[in-house]
Amino acid sequence: MNKKLLALYGLKWNPFSPELPTEALYRTASVDHFLWRVQQSLVREGGFALISGDPGTGKSVSLRLLSEHLSNQRDVTVGAIVHPSSTLADFYREMGDVFGVDLKPSNRWRGFKSLRERWQSHLDSTMTRPVLLIDEAQEMPPTVLNELRLLSSTQFDSRNLLSVVLAGDARLNNKLRRDELLPLGSRMRIRLVSDYADREELMACLKHLLVTAGNPMLMSDELMQTLCDHACGNYRVLTTMAAELLATAAKQELTQLDEKLYLSVFGATSSKARKRA
Repeated sequence: MNKKLLALYGLKWNPFSPELPTEALYRTASVDHFLWRVQQSLVREGGFALISGDPGTGKSVSLRLLSEHLSNQRDVTVGAIVHPSSTLADFYREMGDVFGVDLKPSNRWRGFKSLRERWQSHLDSTMTRPVLLIDEAQEMPPTVLNELRLLSSTQFDSRNLLSVVLAGDARLNNKLRRDELLPLGSRMRIRLVSDYADREELMACLKHLLVTAGNPMLMSDELMQTLCDHACGNYRVLTTMAAELLATAAKQELTQLDEKLYLSVFGATSSKARKRA
C-alpha cells in the first residue's frame, strides 16, 4: 500500500499486511505466558519447546514475537532455520551459517563436535543457551529431527547445550508420535497450542490492528462484527478479508469501510456459493 493511500486513511502502515512491524502484532495471554516460560526456563536450562496449531491460527506470529522478545534479552543468541526440508548435509551447512561455524558436511563428526563446542563456550560465558527457532517444522525429515536431538545434548542427555523451538501444524504432532521420533516428542518441555479464536478474540485482534496502525475508526462497528462472524475463528482469514476490503475502499476513495462495502465485495460470492449448494 503506497504512501498516498495510507495518508487517505491516516494509517502508519497497512494494518492487514503480513509484513506488520513486531510492535503491531496481536498478543494473546497464552502467547505472553509462553514467551515468559521460554525466557525464564528454556533459555536457562535448554531443551525443546513446541508451537502447534492449524494454518492461520498464529504459529508464525508467535515465533516472530518470541524472536523479538529474546533478541532484546542480554546475552541471548537467537538463530532460525529457514529451510526446514533440508537433507542432513544441508542441515549442517545451514547450522554452520546460523552459528558462525565453518562446517564441511563431508566430515559430519567434525561439524557435530564444532557446533557443540561453540554452544558450550557460549554457555560458559553467559550462562544462557543459544536459541534455535524452526518454523514449518513438519517439513523436517525424521533423520534431521533426530540429529538435532542428539546434537543439542551431552553428558548422557543430562545437559542441554541448545534451546530449540519447533512450530508446525498437525502433521508435526503426528510425526512426533512415530516410533523413531518418540524420544524427541517426549522432550517437549513447553507447549503452545494455537487454536481457533472465538468472536471476542477476533474482535480484540481487529481493534488492536486498527489502533496500532493509527486509525481505530477505519471500520464501522457493524463491519467489524460481520468480519469476526465470517472469519471461521481464523486470524488469517480475518486479515485477508479485511485487506481485500481496504484495497477496494482505497480504489473507490471511500472515507470509511462499512457493511455496504462488505456486501459489494463478498455478497456476490456468497450468493454464488449458496446457489451451487
